[in-house]
Amino acid sequence: MKVSSTFDGRKMYEEVIRATNAFNDIYCIGKGGYGTTYQAKFSSGEMVAVKKLHQLLDDEKRSQKAFLNEIKALTKVRHRNIVKLHGFCSYARHLFLVYKYVEMGSLARILQIEEYAKEFDWSKRLNIVKGVAYALSYMHHDCSPPIIHRDIKSNNILLDSQYVAHVSDFGIAKILEIDSSNWTSLAGTYGYIAPELTYTMKITEKCDVYSFGVLSLEVIMEKYPGDFIFLFKSSPSVEMGIQLKDVLDQRLQFPVPQVEGKLIRVAEITTECLNDVPESRLSVTDGDGLSVGRSLSARVVKARGVTGPILDVF
Repeated sequence: MKVSSTFDGRKMYEEVIRATNAFNDIYCIGKGGYGTTYQAKFSSGEMVAVKKLHQLLDDEKRSQKAFLNEIKALTKVRHRNIVKLHGFCSYARHLFLVYKYVEMGSLARILQIEEYAKEFDWSKRLNIVKGVAYALSYMHHDCSPPIIHRDIKSNNILLDSQYVAHVSDFGIAKILEIDSSNWTSLAGTYGYIAPELTYTMKITEKCDVYSFGVLSLEVIMEKYPGDFIFLFKSSPSVEMGIQLKDVLDQRLQFPVPQVEGKLIRVAEITTECLNDVPESRLSVTDGDGLSVGRSLSARVVKARGVTGPILDVF
C-alpha cells in the first residue's frame, strides 16, 4: 500500500472501509468512467471524498493507468482551485484515492437543480469562470512540466460552500514532458474535446482552452451549449444578431449594468477559446488567466471589443 505523507496508510484504509461501510451504495455521491465516489467521515470528524476505481478484468490496465495518472498529477500541484489529494491506497482488492470533501458537489449538479441554480447568481458564476481560469493558468504555466487536464467539463468542477471552483478528476491528465512527443490516444468527453483531436493526437494546452470555452458558456447559459456553438460556427452572419439576453440562463433576473458588462466581456473572450484553429485560441499565461493579446471584435453580442487578461473582467 502507498499513501501520501499526510496520513498513516493502514489507518487510512481502515478508516475508509469503516466510514463507507465497505463502500456501501448509501454513501455514494457520484459515478464516473473510472470510478465511484463516496462520502466518508473519519473518526477525527474530518469529512473526505473517496474515489474507488473500477477494477474490471478486461480493463484493469486502463484503471491502473488512471489511478497512477491522478496520483502523479495531484502530488505535483497545490492550488486553491484544484481539489486536494490527501492520500491513496493500493490493495489487491481496492484502488482508491482520498480527497478533501467539497460540499456542494459538481457544477453540473448545481446547474441542473432549479432550487440551487436560482441561488447561483451571476457574481458566483463569474467567480467560477475565474477560478477555473486560475487553475488552468497554474497547471499550464506554473507547473514544470506543464499539466494538461484533458477533461475540463461541468461534472469535473466541484464547488465548495462559498462557491469556489475546484478542478477535479485528473485520471486522463497529461504531463507534458520536454523530451516527449506528447502524442496520445483520444480521451475526454464528447462536446468538450477540442476539434483538432479528431485528426491529430498531439496534446497541447490549447485543448484545455477549448474545453474551458465550452464550460464558460455552459456556466452562463445553464446548459451544454452545443447547439449554440454549432449555430455560431456554421452561420457567421448570425453572430452579430445575438443579444446577451438570448444567451443567459433565463431562470435568473437580468444582471445589473456592472455585472452585465463583465458577462459581455466573458462571452466575447469565451468564443475566442472556441476557435477551430488551436493557434488562434487564447492562451493561459503568467497566472493572470486567459490573456487576450489583441482587441476582440464583439462576436457573440453587440458590444465593444476587449483587451487584456480575462481576469481583469472580474
